[in-house]
Amino acid sequence: MPKVSKATAATVEDIGIGTVHEGTTDGYEFTFLDLRERGDLAPMLKGLPHDMCSCPHWGYVVSGTVTFTFPDHEETFRAGDAFHVAPPHSPVIEAGTEVLLISPEQESAVVNEVIRRNMAAMQQA
Repeated sequence: MPKVSKATAATVEDIGIGTVHEGTTDGYEFTFLDLRERGDLAPMLKGLPHDMCSCPHWGYVVSGTVTFTFPDHEETFRAGDAFHVAPPHSPVIEAGTEVLLISPEQESAVVNEVIRRNMAAMQQA
């Protein structure tokens, strides 16, 4: 049975405000986020439809708090919460939060490319 764990994730990256461990299996991306500092992804989602994440996610908050802003409301999840969020949304992840996101791989790849481009542009500015 295919699996992904934080310890065996294919990709590990320090993003400055925390670490990202990612792996894929059976068409899904598993992302383990550990944030040392608060992270507001809104600036990195510019260029996507509605300038928000266009990928659905299922997840689990291990510790801390994550808030998703939708066009018409917000939803906050805390340690112990499992969740599903539909697009479009924009997440804010508080310092000290550890969260697992499970996303369709192809949809996530589109969002990740825009995030990478925006991060590169921010670093050059």
